[in-house]
Amino acid sequence: MSPTTTARAEAVRPAAVERRLDPRSAERARGWSRRAPLMPALIFMIAVTQLPFLFTIFYSLQSWNLLRPGSQAFVGLANYAAVLTDTQFLTAALNTVVITASCVLVAMALGIGLALLLDRKFLGRGVVRTMLITPFLILPVATALLWKHIMFEPVFGLINFLLSPFGVGDMDWVSNYPVIAVVTALVWQWTPFMMLLVLAGLQSQGRDVIEAGQVDGANRWQMFVLITLPHLRRYIELGVLLGSIYVVNTFDTIYMMTQGGPGTASANLPFYIYQRTFLGFDIGQSAAMGVIVVIGTIILAMLALRLIFRSFMSVQEGIS
Repeated sequence: MSPTTTARAEAVRPAAVERRLDPRSAERARGWSRRAPLMPALIFMIAVTQLPFLFTIFYSLQSWNLLRPGSQAFVGLANYAAVLTDTQFLTAALNTVVITASCVLVAMALGIGLALLLDRKFLGRGVVRTMLITPFLILPVATALLWKHIMFEPVFGLINFLLSPFGVGDMDWVSNYPVIAVVTALVWQWTPFMMLLVLAGLQSQGRDVIEAGQVDGANRWQMFVLITLPHLRRYIELGVLLGSIYVVNTFDTIYMMTQGGPGTASANLPFYIYQRTFLGFDIGQSAAMGVIVVIGTIILAMLALRLIFRSFMSVQEGIS
């Protein structure tokens, strides 16, 4: 080896050693080694979720009706202005809020009550728990058909049969009260989910706290309000968040029970977007509706997650 080559090698070696010993470079290398196995899944998720959303944004800026070939043209934000002034879209948005809020709140209240009952030991508790979980395991389409043709059927339905002694034996619930019918079917389906979350919270509660409350002379109502309910706060918030995210996207129940009718009386945003896309063939405005719904859902989910995170941190600070 020539002296020049040796000198160059001696000059390069310290730099290489320095890079090997640099803690930041080592940390970055370890970070990439941990992320590398996740890259294929990340690329797949981007291709499946983000690329269609980008195409939806592109279509929302176009005026395009499939019944008029060659009508595609760039219109900018005109579709968004038309959507935000569409009374049927605003009615569907209001129905979405009413259906989601009613279903989540009623299902959570029933779930808390059932969880309190199942938290006690009694004969056959396992069988009762399994039977109460069953509605959540039934397909939403089957749930909708069950409630429409067995429970709410005007002539042979069980609801009218039970109410016939009170003079309500021939009520067509799905036609006269479509939103209430949809909410009832959704509550029946989602109550077991809320019950399981709250029951998990009850079973994680320390018995020493309950015994301390009993020693202090608190009655059952005071113990529930002052001890149990604050402990269940995180579980209730999580159930409300998850239930809202899923119920706001309800489509099959409305499609099978009411078809959004009468008119658009029971149509929520997903069903109304379906109507404008596959029945009205208006690609531009339906894409704009989809973008607005996605952005609104993301904003509400972020606010709810921040609220849950703050409550979790406050609980952790209280414990510490």
